[in-house]
Amino acid sequence: MTEMMETAAPAVKFIADRMLGRLATWLRVLGIDTVYRPEWQDSALLRAAHAEGRVLLTRDRRVCRFSEKPPLLFIESDHFRAQLQQVLHTYAIDPYAGLLTRCVRCNLPLCGVAPDDVRSCVPEYVLATQTRFVRCPRCRRVYWGATHAAHIRAELQQLGFPPQAQS
Repeated sequence: MTEMMETAAPAVKFIADRMLGRLATWLRVLGIDTVYRPEWQDSALLRAAHAEGRVLLTRDRRVCRFSEKPPLLFIESDHFRAQLQQVLHTYAIDPYAGLLTRCVRCNLPLCGVAPDDVRSCVPEYVLATQTRFVRCPRCRRVYWGATHAAHIRAELQQLGFPPQAQS
């Protein structure tokens, strides 16, 4: 996904279990700090959630029974759209507030870069038609404005989050 950074992200932070990869990606698209490590076992997820002050998003009912669990949200649906709606409604998150401000791979906030700094990383057409670029400081992936932003907004509207909810 190649998109443009917009505004600051919400304050709530999540960690998602291995069953919620698509949800984790969508939360990152919305600029929400979401750790996703599918290789981690329950104990590692719980430790990280406690240590980093994250809400654990899980589909695993066993985790809900642990006595010393962090704040968590049991995700009811197998479908990512319903999962996303559940998280956004439960935590009253404006999905537009941090849209496209976080790397979907690394989960780090994106940094603005000059077009000359990404000349060797993007197609000539993109360089000729775009003026703003952002880059992940870890993986160095470059993002720019494209049609993805419109598709994301359309998806959010279909999920019941109208654009006037923008901050």
